[in-house]
Amino acid sequence: MSASHAVPAGLRKTTYILVSLVTLVVILHYTQDYVIPFIIALLIWFVIHELRENLQMVPYIRKKWPLWLQSMVAFVFINAVIFGVLELLLVSMAQFTRSVDLYETNFNETIASLNAAFGMDVMSELLEYIDKLDVGGLVSGGLDMVTSLLGDAFLILIYIIFLLVEESVFDAKMRAIYPARSTQEKNRELFQKMDKNISRYLSLKSLVSLLTGILSYVVLLILGIDGAIFWALLIFVLNYIPTVGSLIATLFPAVFAVLQFGELAPFVYVLVSVGVIQVLVGNVLEPKIMGNSLNMSSLVVILSLTIWGAIWGVMGMILSVPITVMMIIVCEEIPSLRFIAIALSEKGEIKMLDED
Repeated sequence: MSASHAVPAGLRKTTYILVSLVTLVVILHYTQDYVIPFIIALLIWFVIHELRENLQMVPYIRKKWPLWLQSMVAFVFINAVIFGVLELLLVSMAQFTRSVDLYETNFNETIASLNAAFGMDVMSELLEYIDKLDVGGLVSGGLDMVTSLLGDAFLILIYIIFLLVEESVFDAKMRAIYPARSTQEKNRELFQKMDKNISRYLSLKSLVSLLTGILSYVVLLILGIDGAIFWALLIFVLNYIPTVGSLIATLFPAVFAVLQFGELAPFVYVLVSVGVIQVLVGNVLEPKIMGNSLNMSSLVVILSLTIWGAIWGVMGMILSVPITVMMIIVCEEIPSLRFIAIALSEKGEIKMLDED
């Protein structure tokens, strides 16, 4: 091939990156039934690490308990919390089922009041907007996500167990793959950095979401909203979705208040009270607790939310931040991909392991 027909190196590199990204997206989309449970198991594994470190703060446990026992205690605790949450959800759903006739009556009365107030068929207009927004698709997607998670619970459990077993031979495999001690140490530090950042994010985000859920539960209980514990749990889960999660979590119980009471006043009370909690915790408390430890720009958070949501739906939105954090940490340590880490960072500043 003559020099005039040679493909520029920059163009070849760009084409290679684009083709690789498209291929990766296609693979992730069509293998989500297997990849998402593994990602969830990996994140739970990071949480087990965080709980284990907290257990090691007790001198007796640190000195007397073997590592496998510490992991087992953390593992059992997490599973107890998950099963407790599921039990609360079942109780709340049973309460909703018993009151479904009342909700239907109140809904019809509310629509009739709105028709009289606005002099128009509000229901027809509402249905038109609902069709445009495809709320049915969103609800269906959410239900599919919950059903899929419950169906994949055993697979996630198996993944976690094997990750904990694999952890015991991780150092031996590292020594076999990378004979050079310097390379072993760098890879170990890379994992520890990822473990620290993701564990910190998950623990602090869980703490903030838990506080939001508890405060919302108290407010909803005072306002007499049915299934307050269900809405509090929903708020807790949706707060893991950046930006839009808190908005959706506020709207759901507010709309339900109309169905329960058949009036618009409770809608306003719930919207304002829960909204104030979301603003105070999300915009005042959370930045003080989280700081800039993730080193991610706000634009990147929104873009990752959109991209992973498009690939994996609602679950992709929940996992978007942890996955992006892992991408930034890995790209920081690979010279050819370092530009990606810089682009995703908050201020274009990254800290590599050899700079520590």
